Parts: sequence; structure tokens; C-alpha cells
Amino acid sequence: MKIIISGHHVEITEGINLAVENKFAKVAKHFPSLMTLEVIITVEPHQQKLEVSTIYEGATVSVNAADKELYAAIASAASKLEAALAHRKGVLSAKQKKKYEVEQSNAFESP
Repeated sequence: MKIIISGHHVEITEGINLAVENKFAKVAKHFPSLMTLEVIITVEPHQQKLEVSTIYEGATVSVNAADKELYAAIASAASKLEAALAHRKGVLSAKQKKKYEVEQSNAFESP
């Protein structure tokens, strides 16, 4: 899985890059069909924000997380993304199991 990390008011260091890759490695194991993950890190006074988005089975899945500490925000975003992907996977499997029923007409009944 390719992780694209960009920063807004922050320089992406090797430590931040490693932390993001380590936290999202679990997501990559559970959902191997994910190809790319886009991570945007925004630093504001007293708050670190993370926005993570990806495309999973034809739908865009996006989560946001914010915390006072950057590494806590990364962990929160990883768990939120895993929950959102699991929800999307459940929606897809429910659609597969739904059976299409044809209404019976009365045209062939004898009078």
C-alpha cells in the first residue's frame, strides 16, 4: 500500500513518516485491496489534525482526527479508518446477500 503524506504548516520528518506507516500497517493487513492512502497533517496552535482518505471498493472513505499531540491523532485516525472500512465492507456484503425477489403476477391463473 502506498501512503502519500503531505503537511500543512508542518514539515514531514522521518519520525512522522515512520509513525504513520507503522499505525496504518495494520489497516493494510486487514484490507489488502487498498492501493493508496492520502494523509494530510495540519498543525494549528494547540491542535494537530489528520485527514485520511482512500478509495475502497468504488467508494471514497475519509476520516478526520484531531488531538493536542500528533502521535495520538495518528493513532486515532488509524482506528477510525479501520472502523470506517469495516463498515463499508459490511455494507457491501449485505448487498451481496440481499436476494432479488420477483413479484408473482396473476396473469396465468385460471378464471
